[in-house]
Amino acid sequence: MNIDLREYVASKPIALDVEHRDALANAKAGERRPLLRITPAPGTVAHYILEPEAVVGTFELGDLSVLIRPKLDIPKLIFIACYAMGEFKLHEGEQFRFEEAETLPDAMALSLWVAARRAFERGLLHGYRTEEESLYTVRGRIRMDDQIRRRFSMPFPVEVRYDEFTEDIVANRLVKAAAWQLGRMREVAARLGNVSLVEFPPHDVPEVRFDRLNERYREVVTLSRLVLGRRLFESGRGGVSAPGFHMDMNVVFQRFVTRALREALGVSDRTLRSDDELGRSHRISLAEDGRITLKPDLSWWDGPRCTFVGDAKYKHIKSNVPNADLYQLLAYATALDLPGGLLIYAKGERRPASYRVRHAGKRLEIAEVDLTSDTDALLFRMRKLAKRVERIRDAGRLARPWATASLAAGA
Repeated sequence: MNIDLREYVASKPIALDVEHRDALANAKAGERRPLLRITPAPGTVAHYILEPEAVVGTFELGDLSVLIRPKLDIPKLIFIACYAMGEFKLHEGEQFRFEEAETLPDAMALSLWVAARRAFERGLLHGYRTEEESLYTVRGRIRMDDQIRRRFSMPFPVEVRYDEFTEDIVANRLVKAAAWQLGRMREVAARLGNVSLVEFPPHDVPEVRFDRLNERYREVVTLSRLVLGRRLFESGRGGVSAPGFHMDMNVVFQRFVTRALREALGVSDRTLRSDDELGRSHRISLAEDGRITLKPDLSWWDGPRCTFVGDAKYKHIKSNVPNADLYQLLAYATALDLPGGLLIYAKGERRPASYRVRHAGKRLEIAEVDLTSDTDALLFRMRKLAKRVERIRDAGRLARPWATASLAAGA
């Protein structure tokens, strides 16, 4: 059974048996969020309205195939996802003929195919890979410790270590693994016939350092890591397994905002930290005894002291900012003893605003990022947003210049 949906758009009533209904209800996306909302269709029997949230792509649940199209056009989506990785700044519409692609996996396959052809124009990239073998001839260096331990008093075979100049290197392995995962990539896989097919764990996809010798591989390697590194897009999945190719837009948006602000501000991940970069020395607690731990999406640290806090929200906001989001930001500002903070939303249907909290004097500011604007306009907006972050951070520094961050007890 095939089901086609669009992000944040409620479907027409769909007939589902109990098995399919329960499979969809139990499927989870990032941070154990439901894949979609399911509500009975009024005035019907065994018909349901499905409304996807922030996960887009394709899913397989037994014999149930679900396609969730993004609200962004696919070139823009791939640009934002690649930018979030900090390596590949694709200018949408400039590289690939996306009109041939109907779904996210189709677009990724097309993108990878075109990037691979461009990267392979001058032949496959070769490099040195260290090998350790037992040989009957000496090659490279003898591993004396292994030779004595394994071949005591025996001259042959010889335990050696040597560097081999080969095309079977990490960059080519990443491309082949991504091509294999996407399917329909026989031409790319055939070109990499002498390269090992490696299954990379989603949480441990290796990085590749680029220089003038391998710069031509930057696009195809970054796209390959985008395909393979699904942890970026489906963190903490639980419940029913839903294999396929999909992106958690909550995570993509947060990573994009963080990366773009760092670049605009000229700071590193040690200064402007994301929630998963808060170490023990930067733990934030709302309670004096340290039992209520907080992890904001964005926090600016001057050594041990936090001077700015914010959260990135990829939400469909039609009117007012949800109270829960404001409470969350207020908790961050209170725990860190800051005069306020910033909520950053993907563009909704409301005007930006700010709120002054009664009796606390804290200012909760709201910003929106229009992801549908063209690349140059989007990055210009992020530079303007960076100036706003700096202003809020300066207010945080001036509020109590002698104070340190309210860290968890014993951190």
